[in-house]
Amino acid sequence: MINSRHLFPLSALSLAVIITTGCSLNSETDNPDDPAYSHADSLPVYSQASFEQYQAETADWLRENRIFMTEDRETELSKVLPAQYTPDHPNGQGVLLVHGLGDTPYSYIDIAHHLATKGYLVRTVLLPGHASKSGDLILPSYDDWQGVVHHHINLLKQDVDSVWLGGYSTGANLVTTEALNDSEISGLLLFSPAFEPSMPAVKWAKLASYFIDWADQDPEDNPLRYNSLPMNGAAVYYQTSEEVQKALNGQFYDKPVFMMMSEADSVISTDYAHQTFNQQFTNPANRLIWQGEKPLADPRSSQLSMDLPEQRISNGSHMGLMFSPHNPDYGIDGNNLICSNGQGEVLEKACIEGAEVWFSAWGYTEEGKNHARLTYNPYFELSISALDEVMSSVNIATAK
Repeated sequence: MINSRHLFPLSALSLAVIITTGCSLNSETDNPDDPAYSHADSLPVYSQASFEQYQAETADWLRENRIFMTEDRETELSKVLPAQYTPDHPNGQGVLLVHGLGDTPYSYIDIAHHLATKGYLVRTVLLPGHASKSGDLILPSYDDWQGVVHHHINLLKQDVDSVWLGGYSTGANLVTTEALNDSEISGLLLFSPAFEPSMPAVKWAKLASYFIDWADQDPEDNPLRYNSLPMNGAAVYYQTSEEVQKALNGQFYDKPVFMMMSEADSVISTDYAHQTFNQQFTNPANRLIWQGEKPLADPRSSQLSMDLPEQRISNGSHMGLMFSPHNPDYGIDGNNLICSNGQGEVLEKACIEGAEVWFSAWGYTEEGKNHARLTYNPYFELSISALDEVMSSVNIATAK
């Protein structure tokens, strides 16, 4: 039984979850017994002595516990596994990349390939509870997520002379916390950093998890990320934001930082992230790529308009930063169109049935237009060039 004093926090949380997950809140599903909403007996181990062993054992665990969505299971699996991108001409530096809540290492496929061409040894990790079935997000704790990042930083250090950390959304919280406590890290690559959620009510997720298991349940039809979210997943995300804010409190970070975010992002507080960049990330080589219409005063910032009617783009999204327009799944001609975009069932159904769509952040509406999620970055090459400039500001001889 829920005490009446909890009704307001839970109601506020429901709204926050809609924003934070980019999904529609749905307390009853067409199939509440769907195995996607069950969970494994335990999470996979991440503390292996080598990255190769970690990959192999994670693959074995996922083969047993993942709910596959296509006939080609091994191809599907290869997209969501932790991966290593080995450069042809190593520069002695490594990059560890960490995905966000509900996502998988596939988030980095385009960025990681690029970094490898520049000589970096690149690795991606899988946050426990991801890439199997959404119900497995009932299981992890904050220590599980921070633990896998910490362990694989140390593994990567054994194979390179210096290490960069990259994080998307929740992953940005985890890697920034590590970098603020590890002077050996060369710098940070931050994409849609979720330092602070757009709606403060997410702080009630831990309390809510004692009363209800799910923040959101939707049909699972995307093999690359979850559509649904257990309340525990929202609670652990919020803890990552608390921990990174503690680490940032009163601190200045003078190593190079690349940051990219969208003005219309409905998931994060862009004001908080922007303020952190301006006031606490002090390196003059830093770059902030800002996809939006409002100009920024910091000379280290670059504004890129997302009012792009020729591409049927209305604004930028939380996830759209990560992928090239040529990505086979999420690019211009990609095969993964996200019609569930906070516009209601009528427009979503029309999108699914092939109606012409525009592209936007979750929840954006405009009269006379049907908006699917923007899943690619129309400025991908320009953005990556700015990232390269930030990373080249560190001389490998002085990286440590």
